[in-house]
Amino acid sequence: MKIKSYIYSLGVLFTVAVMLSSCEKELDFHYHDVEPQLVIEANLTQEGTTVLLTETAPMGEAMNTTPVVDATVTLTDITAGSTRALPLRDDGTFGDNIAGITGHEYRMEVMRGDKKYSSVCTMRQPTEITALEFEWIKMPYDYVAILQVSLTDPDTADDCYWIRLLRNGEPYMWNVTADMYTVDGIINHIIMTSRKDTDEEDEDKVLFDGDTVTAIVSPISHDMFDYIVALETDSNGPCMWEGDFCLGYFLASPAATATIVFRPDEMKEYK
Repeated sequence: MKIKSYIYSLGVLFTVAVMLSSCEKELDFHYHDVEPQLVIEANLTQEGTTVLLTETAPMGEAMNTTPVVDATVTLTDITAGSTRALPLRDDGTFGDNIAGITGHEYRMEVMRGDKKYSSVCTMRQPTEITALEFEWIKMPYDYVAILQVSLTDPDTADDCYWIRLLRNGEPYMWNVTADMYTVDGIINHIIMTSRKDTDEEDEDKVLFDGDTVTAIVSPISHDMFDYIVALETDSNGPCMWEGDFCLGYFLASPAATATIVFRPDEMKEYK
């Protein structure tokens, strides 16, 4: 789904909202009572495969992170013509330690009861994080710590990247970028993080002296790019699985990682 599709979808949603607001009859959608939907998060990297299955939770309840284990998961290397079952691990994920091969096309399949889910992805070219640096930038309300992630971009067209950040080993935030920002083979991507006055910062964004921030960069397809943007903007995105309905994604991509320790007193300031 491209940008035009997002604009069209927003236009349709706006039109529907206006129509509904002009109706006098009360509409009851019962969206609180939707049955749980399967969520598949499947990753194939240079270190192996990890597949986490969970289910959505009703509105008003805590997010359900209990792994779903009553399933069969297989990975097919379409290019090589081989299929293998992914065993259930002690942590509730399915997977193994066999690396993905750049350029090979893979199919991930999940069977649960009488339902089947399938997704195909090509293992993308690797990238490398060449620099990871914090700096202060002056904003009208405070100084804000920006994290610059510099990564290499292969000499190919239409490359996209998913940048995920961990704070002390836990999910922190994510961004996406594309090769339209490449200069001399390098993409310098800026992410705004914590403000200097930590008492005024939200808990989900605040960084303290000594916190460890890890960047994980994965090359992704345009469909995956659109899927992530849709998650960030609460808009319509492409369905990443075929067969029965589910949520989630299958990503075959080598991941580049780098880590930095947050030291606010040692950072440069730019006004």
